[in-house]
Amino acid sequence: MVRMGLRSLLVLALLALVLSLVVPYAAAAPAKKQVKIITPHWEGIRYEYKLAFEKWYREKYGEEVEVVFEAPGGTGVCVRVIEDWFSKHEESNWDILWGGGVDPFLRLKEKGLLTKFSPEEDPEWAEMLSKVPKDIAGIPMYDPEYYWFGTALSGFGIIYNKAVLKAEGLPEPKTWEDLAKPELMGWVASADPRRSGSTHMCYEIILQAYGWEKGWEIITLIGANVKDFPEHSSAIPEMVATGEAAYGLAIDFYAWAQIAKVGAEKIGYVMPEGLTVINPDSIAILKNPPNPELAKIFVKFVMSKAGQKLWMLPAGKYPDGPQKYTLGRMCVLPELYDELKDRSIVPVNPFEVKSVLEYDPAKGGKRWSVVNDLFGALIIDTHDELVAAWKAIQEAKGKVPDDVLAKAYKELVKVPVSEEEALALAEKWGDQAFRNEKISEWRQFAKAKYQNARKIIAEALGRAEQAKLMQTIAIAVVAIVAIAAVAFFLIRKRKTR
Repeated sequence: MVRMGLRSLLVLALLALVLSLVVPYAAAAPAKKQVKIITPHWEGIRYEYKLAFEKWYREKYGEEVEVVFEAPGGTGVCVRVIEDWFSKHEESNWDILWGGGVDPFLRLKEKGLLTKFSPEEDPEWAEMLSKVPKDIAGIPMYDPEYYWFGTALSGFGIIYNKAVLKAEGLPEPKTWEDLAKPELMGWVASADPRRSGSTHMCYEIILQAYGWEKGWEIITLIGANVKDFPEHSSAIPEMVATGEAAYGLAIDFYAWAQIAKVGAEKIGYVMPEGLTVINPDSIAILKNPPNPELAKIFVKFVMSKAGQKLWMLPAGKYPDGPQKYTLGRMCVLPELYDELKDRSIVPVNPFEVKSVLEYDPAKGGKRWSVVNDLFGALIIDTHDELVAAWKAIQEAKGKVPDDVLAKAYKELVKVPVSEEEALALAEKWGDQAFRNEKISEWRQFAKAKYQNARKIIAEALGRAEQAKLMQTIAIAVVAIVAIAAVAFFLIRKRKTR
């Protein structure tokens, strides 16, 4: 027994010695390289680009790498998370921000939160950028100072359910203004633009297409026709496809995916001619990233032909395409539209689209948060009051004079700040106390104007009812007098006999 005990102790001692020699080397083994990306992109994009980049990197560099995505929410959420982080830290928690159009990148560049990636520092990068047009319909495809780069192109429009429209006798949409028609009340779907960058873009397009005052008038009426405001824009095409809504504000690739799923005979999609834009969906390296060199390699991969093909090809059909999810987005390389024409599932070549809106991305980027918060205060936070006022105006038609309806309507669509004032406010919007004070002020403004609109209608209806009552009384008095006169005449006539 003693012998066995000594032998066991000897084995344990040897094992401990081996472990003491091996474990330090195991612990010291280099960790897998990581590129950390914060993004509003949906699961399919994250999955396909992680899979493709890790495979591409392994084949090119002979070592493993890991793509780590963080998706806290829509574009607005990502921007707030980044700004909040940098308010407390100098070093970034992520290497890259990817997705959300152009406007948020202009905002982050202005705040000094992006890292420049110049083609002068990398000949391969210079050659890749030379194949990307500098702009599309006046909108930059990448930052002229090389702080952000468009990785895909997106159009914005209206998705609609053809069966619902036919059954309900609703009109087929052609412009944004069509969504403001009173017969569409409760039939329109929109995500919350404070959470969704693509939905925000739809409303910013409306403001630039129609002008500030008219734009807010249309936005207010669209808001009154909206049933609910889900957080994610990806929910809108599904709501339209199921018939929960007849119309929805949608970015092109979500609409095309739904059409591919249920059929073009059931679902339609229109990008209002001359009233929309084709906008780059961008990528940028953040300030002081954890792994700047790997971040540059990832950006180059996304902008390469290998990366761009993932947008255009159907899933699971080609080795150079996505494997599980069809992404269905327009790429930024004009040459691929001809090269992939027999394999691509994207129905539009954006470089051949002629009629688009002349869009000012600098203005859109500067007032991004102001427009979101103004929309929240005037439309979402006071939605019940807005709908009640819009309904009151519609129900009063034919019952009150036209000038009264016009007065109530004017009250309904009022906006508390001019375009110039909104741009000036943007300069102070980083002051949280000031921002909260303004939002509260706008909510009170919205509640008051919707209450006033209903009051104008109610008072006019009251006057109309009173006038109707007086008219009824007058008719009754005339009738009584007439009856009395006839009776008097008959009595006199009888007496004369």
